[in-house]
Amino acid sequence: MTKLSVNINKIATLRNARGGNVPDLLQVAKDIQRFGGQGITIHPRPDERHIRYQDARDLKPIVYTEYNIEGNPEQKFIDLVLEVKPTQVTLVPDAVDAITSNAGWDTVIHQDYLKEIIQEFQRNGIRTSIFVDPVLEMIEGAKKTGTERIELYTEAFAHQYGLGNKEGILPYVEAAKLANELDLGINAGHDLSLDNIQFFRQNIPNLLEVSIGHALISESIYLGLENVVNMYLQKLK
Repeated sequence: MTKLSVNINKIATLRNARGGNVPDLLQVAKDIQRFGGQGITIHPRPDERHIRYQDARDLKPIVYTEYNIEGNPEQKFIDLVLEVKPTQVTLVPDAVDAITSNAGWDTVIHQDYLKEIIQEFQRNGIRTSIFVDPVLEMIEGAKKTGTERIELYTEAFAHQYGLGNKEGILPYVEAAKLANELDLGINAGHDLSLDNIQFFRQNIPNLLEVSIGHALISESIYLGLENVVNMYLQKLK
């Protein structure tokens, strides 16, 4: 079964919009795990417009499943991850002004840079994953960095699936096959939803984990958080 890690950035966005502590981010993380979620993901950004750096610290004793921290490995982010020591760190090449993640790493150009950072995290017992597009050269480059896993950036798949083009999965299938050959673990995320998650999982061999936030939280407005978490778990079997 593929693990479901729930990205709770949108909960923090809602909290920050009003001030105070409603909704309570820590309680939501507890509830998601109680409902069956197998991980919690956060993606703090330098301006702390949703997840705050203190949230990452406060969540550490709360998350007893997998704790995944995503972000661009600037020094402040590196220091935070080394302090918190989550289960996994996912390296994402976010521009400072990006609304959301919009590209994977060029693992050829940035190979030495990524290798150095990954080694530091691994020395501290933190599993590493690199956010990549489904491009074979980038998968091969990721392997050379020493990372344990990759996270496939799935926006292009989700867009094509929404248009009715199921062949949009094909680059991801080829990328996954290569990753399996290279002994790289496979995660995935971005624009995955209840509509497309089952098709994606059924076609990606050895998919270990999906990280889902925006769609899951949006769907929960209509269907309820506990219900939606369990709907994802059923589709990921």
